[in-house]
Amino acid sequence: MHVVIPYVVGALLFGLGVYGVLRRRNAILVLMAVELMLNAVNLILVTADVSLRSALTGVVVESWARPGAATPGSGGVLALFVIVLAAAEVGVGLAIILQYYRMRKAVVVDEVRLDDDEERVAG
Repeated sequence: MHVVIPYVVGALLFGLGVYGVLRRRNAILVLMAVELMLNAVNLILVTADVSLRSALTGVVVESWARPGAATPGSGGVLALFVIVLAAAEVGVGLAIILQYYRMRKAVVVDEVRLDDDEERVAG
């Protein structure tokens, strides 16, 4: 398989996520678009790790690594950290959205008010 295909798919997913963040009004859909962008970054990280590792077949292993042992893929490790970050983001984001829905009965991003006073108009 060509290396370009996962890069193009990752770029398309990231672009779709950016479009979702900029155009959606529902807060849940905005969170889903952010998750789509994070998954696109995961795809690109793992693809870059695999493609660079196959290109560096004759390179000597770093001095801190065990001689003769294969070093673990840094793209997979970074992807794992992004997955953990995405899980934390979903937990906190959903908690904030659910609390806001309980208070205001709406999750439209354009109508979010940051102050507590309903009668006071921002000047």
